[in-house]
Amino acid sequence: MPSRTGVRAARQDSREVAELKRLRIDQPELATAADLQLELLALHRRVQARVPLPWIDLNPAWLKEQQAAGRPVLRFADIPLNWTDFRLMFRETTELLRRFEALDLEDYRRAKELGREGKAVEPMLLAWYEAAARRDRHRPAETDEAGGMMGQIFQIAARPFLARCAEGILPRLDLSAWTEGYCPLCGGEPEFAVITQTAERLLICSRCTGRWRFAPLDCPFCGNADRTRITSFASRDGLYRIYACDHCRRYLKAYDGRSSTRPVLVPVDTVATLPLDAAAMQKGYVA
Repeated sequence: MPSRTGVRAARQDSREVAELKRLRIDQPELATAADLQLELLALHRRVQARVPLPWIDLNPAWLKEQQAAGRPVLRFADIPLNWTDFRLMFRETTELLRRFEALDLEDYRRAKELGREGKAVEPMLLAWYEAAARRDRHRPAETDEAGGMMGQIFQIAARPFLARCAEGILPRLDLSAWTEGYCPLCGGEPEFAVITQTAERLLICSRCTGRWRFAPLDCPFCGNADRTRITSFASRDGLYRIYACDHCRRYLKAYDGRSSTRPVLVPVDTVATLPLDAAAMQKGYVA
């Protein structure tokens, strides 16, 4: 008998698929991006169904120390990685991105070569993960060799494993004192945000999909809290917002749930807001 968690995940997936198919029809200019997301959803679902929940000893004293220093709690060794499944995700993600012209030929060849080298991908994944996971409030995320497009492939390929960690660990954490703009679980930057019906803003991690509360208008990337240096604008239907920082010139998209009829669906909403990306970039901001 499937677990309640499994049932919820399946229902969420079906809602995402239905919304992406509707978006593809309603906005044909976004059809290619929607099709790519549909392919990635199917791949993620297939792999994530095999990923066990992680086991981690959440010692209260250790947790308190980590949070006081602004350090994420998920260590690389805690991730329930199956290397066969990860290599499958890496190879198929590479092929999908190339097929949908989201990966240039040079990056594609490099990723293909890395995939063929077997264990060569393992130390690169570790370096990519720890570049963000070792951060704290006094030390920014490090740079690593798996940046750029290769880092994006790792981000997509690792998501089924990291999302299971978020599912199993985040509900057990008291995040009331967490005020950082990066993920309390894995250290990832926010990919998206959602404004709740009570006007709180939840950031959504680009790596594990975990969520945490953050100041409604502060910049999560540089910490700018000067509201006169935050530019905010909305989509025509009011469903989405952009928060752009005039200090670091970065922006974050958000789903406004205060008057919406459905929850935020990141695979759908990142595609639906592509026109907002273009508008933000025309103003000189970067994601």
